[in-house]
Amino acid sequence: MGIFVFLPLVLPLTAWPIARLAEQRLHPRTVTVLLTGVCCLMAVCSTVCLALLMVVGTAQLPGNPLPDGWSDPEVRESVPRHEIAGKAAIPALLAVLARCLHTALHHHRVRRRAHKALEGLPRTEVAVLPDTQPYAYALPGGPRNRIVVSTAMLSCLASRERRALFAHERTHLAVRHHRHLLLVQLASCANPFLLPLRKAVAYTTERWADEEAALAVGSRKSVARAIGKAALVSRGTPTPTLAALAAPGPLPRRIAALLEPAPLTRAWPPIFTTVGLALWTAASGSLLSAMFSANSALTLLLLLHAATPL
Repeated sequence: MGIFVFLPLVLPLTAWPIARLAEQRLHPRTVTVLLTGVCCLMAVCSTVCLALLMVVGTAQLPGNPLPDGWSDPEVRESVPRHEIAGKAAIPALLAVLARCLHTALHHHRVRRRAHKALEGLPRTEVAVLPDTQPYAYALPGGPRNRIVVSTAMLSCLASRERRALFAHERTHLAVRHHRHLLLVQLASCANPFLLPLRKAVAYTTERWADEEAALAVGSRKSVARAIGKAALVSRGTPTPTLAALAAPGPLPRRIAALLEPAPLTRAWPPIFTTVGLALWTAASGSLLSAMFSANSALTLLLLLHAATPL
């Protein structure tokens, strides 16, 4: 394995440039799918490498239930600084698993409570709640996907702006933005270096819905006004994995983007551009991460097989 087992832990740094450049230069649909894939791949690779290091570290502990051959010098020497890295990987991997489990359970609890709060209401696509607090968000799952909006929010918007709000939330539900948001949130729990990509996806999912709402309404300015009004009065959503028109984040950038021409739908930019180089760097980092983690897993598997008596 050598030093290559550590590289997937830091290779997410290669995706940092694209996290900001792509959201400015590419269509938000392309960026969302791309960054979600990069995030998930790198998170899996770094977790696999942590697990490999944990195997080496656990085999060093006295009284461990693993075969004695797994603590042979040949196995330990496959990892540089094995006495430190192997043992440090044990609490690190446990922390990753605990954070991911906590995040998934929290997301499930919030969605369950949100659906429970709608019990007794007509099973329509839009659930209008009589509330003095203005809010609106897309609520997936349950008996059916629903848009939750308060009467206070509707009273703040004009007719065309309401259409923009509903078109925005329908896009979130139709293309399952909640899955993208949950995946990148779990990935950032697995590797903190992926946090910039999580923030970028949270922004690009909103931009994607903004663009679809602008097409549905036929006016980019109406969507921009709806976002601005909703942001001034809204309290946001109960969890980051529930998308909303006024989700917290760089709202001025979203409004500025809507006041400009619609972005091009070209999927991949020329390589000899800033965003093209950043994309290829992120793609190369993802490929190397997958190669190094697979190579390390195969190498350790062969070493453990050789060290374990039949």
